[in-house]
Amino acid sequence: MSATNPGDLVDGRYKVVSRLGAGGMADVFLAEDQQLGREVALKLLHRRFAEDPGFVERFRREAQAAASLQHPNVVSVFDRGAFDGTYYIAMEYLSGRTLKALIRQEAPLDPVRAIDLTIQILKAARFAHRRGVVHRDLKPHNVIVDENDHAKVTDFGIARAGASDMTETGSIMGTAQYLSPEQAQGHAVSESSDLYSVGVILYELLTGRVPFDADSAVTIALKHVSEPPIPPSVINPAVPAPLEQAVLWALNKDPADRPADADQFITVLEQVREAIVSGATGNVTASMPIVSAATGATMALSRVPPTPSPTALVPYGATLPPALVEPPLTTSYNGAGGDERRRRNLWPWLLGLLILLMLAGGGVAAYLLTRPPAKATVPDLVYLQLSQAQAFVQNDGFNPDVVYEFSNEPTDEVIDQSPLAGARISQGSTITLTVSQGPGDANVPSVVELSQAAATRAIIKAGLQVGRVLSQTSGVVRGGDVIGTSPAAGAPLTKGTSVTLYVSSGKAPQNVPPVTGYTETAAKSALTGVGFKVSVTRQPSTTVAAGDVINQAPSGGVNAPYGSTVTITVATAPTTQQVPPVVGFTASAATTQLTGDGFKVTVTKQTVQQQNEDGIVLSESPGSGSTQKKGSTVAIVVGHYVRSTQTRTTTTTTTATTTTATTPFLNPITTTTSTGTTPTTTTSTGTTPTTTTSTSTSTTDTAATTPPTTTTTQ
Repeated sequence: MSATNPGDLVDGRYKVVSRLGAGGMADVFLAEDQQLGREVALKLLHRRFAEDPGFVERFRREAQAAASLQHPNVVSVFDRGAFDGTYYIAMEYLSGRTLKALIRQEAPLDPVRAIDLTIQILKAARFAHRRGVVHRDLKPHNVIVDENDHAKVTDFGIARAGASDMTETGSIMGTAQYLSPEQAQGHAVSESSDLYSVGVILYELLTGRVPFDADSAVTIALKHVSEPPIPPSVINPAVPAPLEQAVLWALNKDPADRPADADQFITVLEQVREAIVSGATGNVTASMPIVSAATGATMALSRVPPTPSPTALVPYGATLPPALVEPPLTTSYNGAGGDERRRRNLWPWLLGLLILLMLAGGGVAAYLLTRPPAKATVPDLVYLQLSQAQAFVQNDGFNPDVVYEFSNEPTDEVIDQSPLAGARISQGSTITLTVSQGPGDANVPSVVELSQAAATRAIIKAGLQVGRVLSQTSGVVRGGDVIGTSPAAGAPLTKGTSVTLYVSSGKAPQNVPPVTGYTETAAKSALTGVGFKVSVTRQPSTTVAAGDVINQAPSGGVNAPYGSTVTITVATAPTTQQVPPVVGFTASAATTQLTGDGFKVTVTKQTVQQQNEDGIVLSESPGSGSTQKKGSTVAIVVGHYVRSTQTRTTTTTTTATTTTATTPFLNPITTTTSTGTTPTTTTSTGTTPTTTTSTSTSTTDTAATTPPTTTTTQ
């Protein structure tokens, strides 16, 4: 499988948001359920394990086991399926931190708080145990705690119904620091194994450290099997004696010496909590025998060695001694003084012997604990009766797991098996036998390529019910139509049984091409060419050329459902524009400039006296620099020079003067004669008159004018 990245769509439904973490078997992602609109934790099995039937079976068991556990202290499983060559589980997403992170940041915890968290884990375990599910890997890493200290248990990756071998595919299942002794030795696990792991968690909450640790898993496993834990109060003196006894009770090597079940452990812890709160820690009642790891004999812890009967256990309901445990401890074993010292000194020899065994023969002890099981060939079991098939399975060293189905084959006949015959698997592995339950009274109808509504009607008509409706991608069946059913068409069922519908969500998600910067035509071609629809929006832009793509949604490079719509935003020219300055331009140049900027133009001509103003823009309105809507009108006034046309009028005035020869008169006589426009005066002086004529001419020029004209340019 290719790397899963944010934005990827898993199985056409779960959009990956971010990576939450990685484990040995799977990666976990935060994803958004596109159908229900909620966040989920999506666990994707590593592809190398997806090709291994054993790991796939474990992964299937995880989903099956966890999906059946609906409890306030258990993480819910919503869905499972296949995707891109591997398998996934969709689980409830919790935003809190792991209990391991809480321990690292805050341990040692207050005893009451530690008890409260442990009881919540035990309630989850109790719920699972009552349904036949043993977790087998309880540890702080698999507990999520929110801000209100509400705890939920997750990761049923190696849980299975009933007891089973601890080893599968040659490796120890579980985390070394939290393994029960029986797990460390490869023995079958039980509910008591989970309680031991819870005891380790409580020990770590109270002390900030695990009871057994070392550089290698083998060494830790040996300590679980052979060493007694250091009492918690040695590390944290604030741990009350009754609580310490409860911890050591759960850490007994022999499962029979631990709490009988989660209920009993919860009851004891609730009593201890009440005693701590009330201050009466000396009167806690519970059956909490503390057993010596070396001999299995009952061991009481106190300041002064008590003298109990050699084999008696503290009965349930009896009052335990007051909280007297403090270092150094005095340990009282069965037997007299000399035997006591010999047994006390036996431990160093036993540990030395174990170390020698590990060193000798290339680590014999380690090999015995961790050697992979021998492999054997899976027999052909189909068509055998169930009793015969079970005998073959057990004789070959495997464990049978029986699943019943309705079938037209004879009742109790094996109709399928997993793994298939001929496969080489480890002895001790499980072989699942699918056994005929006989014919049912209804058959699943064929509804392939029907719409979901039509398929539902057909199934109901056959006397069955529609259970889950799961979405799957398909390159053949169109979206919304049914791909198939589970059980398959023709399968016999009891009337009223639910049938799962698989509905096509269309083709698998496609990678969206990046088209930002493309022209609109090129972008449409690139997107439709790989199966997307295109929606176009437009947006004015001063930075992107008109007709080019500004952005797209979804963005380029992410996966989107096949046939879904990609919206592209295409640049358009701005809707407003500043009026350019055109005064002084020729009328033609001004009109070109204005219309090029998106304006309409009106031209008004005005007569000018200067010939150099002819055809030149004298003014513009609105004025240059103002912002106007494109398509609005700008009026310009253009000079129009016209040569002057003159009319000349001449007026002539004639003045006549008469001069009379001088005659010696006593008094001169002057005579004035009016000739209309020009008066004439004659003066008589007695001499011979002389006549003088004077002519004046006046000229008036009249220039003709032309009215202004207006021209509009669109």
